[in-house]
Amino acid sequence: MDWTFIQKYWPDYLEAAGLTLRIGIAGILCAVLVGIFCSAVLYFKVPVLRRIVAVYIELSRNTPLLVQLFFLYFGLPKIGIRLEAGTCGIIGLTFLGGSYMTEAFRSSLEAVETIQFESAQSLGMTGVQTLRFVVLPQALATSVPAVVANIIFLLKETSVFSGIALADLMYVAKDLIGLYYQTGEALLMLVAAYLIILLPISIIGTILERKVRYAGFGN
Repeated sequence: MDWTFIQKYWPDYLEAAGLTLRIGIAGILCAVLVGIFCSAVLYFKVPVLRRIVAVYIELSRNTPLLVQLFFLYFGLPKIGIRLEAGTCGIIGLTFLGGSYMTEAFRSSLEAVETIQFESAQSLGMTGVQTLRFVVLPQALATSVPAVVANIIFLLKETSVFSGIALADLMYVAKDLIGLYYQTGEALLMLVAAYLIILLPISIIGTILERKVRYAGFGN
């Protein structure tokens, strides 16, 4: 193991990790917003929109992120629409992640028992109050494990960004392997970088899940 090589090129991985996190966080936040909206459409069975959402979910979940990125980065310019690689990354992550977040939030909403609605109505709560004070707190608490799992999944999916020439972690690793043939060192730094990013998220998610369970939600 060439530790001098690792010491020399580790800063490149840190810079790439920053890019990965910036695009990943932006895409995940947008995916959460899409998921909340689409899950509400499905939960309340909004006419027409729920069919559109259903088609979107099937299209998103049954096509690889790399194919979606290729369509955005290489396909759209054919019709005169040019987007920066970073923008394509955010849009692609939002498009893919939105469908997974939708399923997470929808299943959590549906997990709230009917008796909760009946109890709220018997106390004189309106529909909006029931949703705000009874349904949403329980649904959001129940969705924590699935949302955290989706966040980790989406951050790992950023590894395909190198396919559209984004200098992410995978791009740096492949570049160093191609230039110097230091495969072991390059891959070691790649694994270490992803662990540094993902382990804290996993730990925080576990802590949140335990707090939710002890608070009496999600049962």
